[in-house]
Amino acid sequence: MSIGGQSDASDRKIYRLTPEGFAKMKERLDYLRNVKRREIADYIHEAKEAGDISESSAYEDAKNDQAKLEGEIIELEQRLALSEVMTPDMHGNKDGIVGVGMQVEVETDRGTKRIFNIVETFEADPKAGLISDQSPVGKALMGHREGDEVSVSTPGGVTTYSILSIRPML
Repeated sequence: MSIGGQSDASDRKIYRLTPEGFAKMKERLDYLRNVKRREIADYIHEAKEAGDISESSAYEDAKNDQAKLEGEIIELEQRLALSEVMTPDMHGNKDGIVGVGMQVEVETDRGTKRIFNIVETFEADPKAGLISDQSPVGKALMGHREGDEVSVSTPGGVTTYSILSIRPML
């Protein structure tokens, strides 16, 4: 922290994104800036033309949508500015420890093998095998090594995973 309680650049979290996640985030930002912004501006214009804006719920809705949109744009811009795209050589994971950007092969206590790719929360897509470092399984695996056993409490009960291998996702 710097003077006055404000954080300086060294206090900011750097987000590690897969190349696909980075591209999706840039694509979303482009869509919001160039398509959605125009749609909302048109909607505001139409609401203004419809009459008295002081009592227009359509105008109020459009202005609220505009505020949400601008907030999302700012958030994406900041996240992209603080992001780095993961590359195979950046992991430096010589210690074999589970972290963001790692692919972890596990075996359950029932003998089922699974592969988890650990990513930042906003990039998580469990159906695609991308789990958040903040999900119950992701949290439990973080910081562990090959050969470790990890128990995870989920809505379906407690599952124990044996970590078989850890390698960079890319």
